[in-house]
This record gives sequence, structure tokens and C-alpha cells, in this order.
Amino acid sequence: MDIPILLIQTVLLRPYVFIFLIVFLVAANRLLGSKRTIFFFLITWVTAFLCEFSSTRTGVPFGWYFYTGATVGQELYLADVPFMDSLSFTFLLFASYCLTLLFLLPQEENKESGKTWRLPVLVFDLQHRTSWPVIGLTALLFAFIDIVIDPVALRGDRWFLGQIYGYPEAGTYFGVPLANFVGWAIVGLIAMGAYRAVDRRLSSVHSTLSEATPLERRQGSSIVTRNILFGCGLYYGVLMFNLAVTFWIGEALLGIVGILIYLPITVLACFRLGGRLAASLPTLPGDPLARS
Repeated sequence: MDIPILLIQTVLLRPYVFIFLIVFLVAANRLLGSKRTIFFFLITWVTAFLCEFSSTRTGVPFGWYFYTGATVGQELYLADVPFMDSLSFTFLLFASYCLTLLFLLPQEENKESGKTWRLPVLVFDLQHRTSWPVIGLTALLFAFIDIVIDPVALRGDRWFLGQIYGYPEAGTYFGVPLANFVGWAIVGLIAMGAYRAVDRRLSSVHSTLSEATPLERRQGSSIVTRNILFGCGLYYGVLMFNLAVTFWIGEALLGIVGILIYLPITVLACFRLGGRLAASLPTLPGDPLARS
């Protein structure tokens, strides 16, 4: 079957994936600009696809698993990997990045007038957004969301996903091997490490204002925080979608575990927005790429 037809069928079969993808593209463009958004998408998608291709043949990095091929002819596959599966990594990593920025970016005083409650003004400069703590926490939150996603996806025969994959041996966490979550963290580190290099390259010492991100041009306003919260909303949108499906198929224990995992994270995020939790990323003197 022709690839364009299979791609259309994929969109019709997995509309929720492409809704999340569109939200990602809009949010990323507002936060990063079009050039960085394209690089972020391509780096993440290629990394995810290669890792999935490798893991289904060598067990690295996710551990051994297989795609059943149950939807071959109904949606687009690349090799034996469903296109929509590796595509999902792009918006999940970006959403994890935004939640990390909310936690770790330093903030300035909000000088906007006429408001009794003000959002913190996050400093979206190169030095902080490409720091290794940001890269590491992004990879961790990326792996965390799969703790909710993978077990319910594994039960896809009980909802509209379908039984598209499985493990040779049932894992210890609701049937999912722990190696899978380690693999997600590895993918996050590789993709974010590569994007970090691109971001810093684009913001080299010879960069001009026209090459700055949209938010770098608008520092000192809560618009910075609002655009980062757009990405955080994507993170929680995916989370709530998967939790809703979890309870819908009758997996109450799995759903409760997911809620308990994210309860402290959500509380800390609320504290951060309320000004009760300060970021601790230091300013590193002498960085030639730091924002002046």
C-alpha cells in the first residue's frame, strides 16, 4: 500500500497522537522558534526510531520486546516499528523539558502591575536551559511518564490502541520490565544531549538577536512562564489521557499508583508557581554562551 495512504490511515487510527503532536509543534515554536523546533523534532524522532529498531533486534536499550504487526496495513510502519510510536517520543520529550524548565530555571522579579497574584518570571537563557541538571531532570521526567503510559499501552487490546507490542517475558512492573524505563531515560539523555549541542551552536558567540529564541527576546515578562506552562500542559494532558484510559479499562490499582507517583511532582510544581519553591541553578561565570 502507498505510504501517503498509510499515513492518512495512521492519522485516522491514532488521532489523539496527532493532536498531541500539533500541540507540541505550536508550543515548541512559541518557546524555541521554528529552527530549534525542527531540530528538536528530528533529533528526538531519529534517536527514538533507531533505539526502537535496535531494541527489537538486540534488546538495547529498552530490553527485549516485539511488535505484533497486528495493525500492518492499517497504519504506517517503518521496518517493524509503527510510525506513530517513535513519533510520540517527540512531544513527550518536549513536554518533559518544559516541566523541567519550570522547576529549574531561575526567576526574576515580576514587575507587572495591576495583578494581585503574579506568575514567576523564568529566565530562559542559554546558560540555564542547556545546563546538565536540566538535561538530566528532563530525561528522568521523560522516563517517569512512561511509568504510566507503558503498562496501559501493554493492555492495548482492551482499548482502541490494540495489542501492537509485547514482551517475551512479563516484567515486574505491571508486566513491564524495568529495563524499559532505563531505556527511556537513555533515549532522553541522548536526544537532549544532541539538542543541547545544536542549541548552543545556534546561539554561538557570533549570534545575532534574530537568532535568539522568541522568549529570549521577551525576558522580564510572565510571557516566558506562560509559554513554558503551555508545554507543561501538554505533559499533563498526556498524563491525564493515559490515567483516564487506565481507569476506563478497570485497572484501578495501576491508576492509583500513577496518581501517587505524580502527586508530589504536581504539588512541587504548584509551589513553584506560587513562589514557594526557588530554583537552585547557579550562574556560571565565564561561559561564553551565557546571556549577558
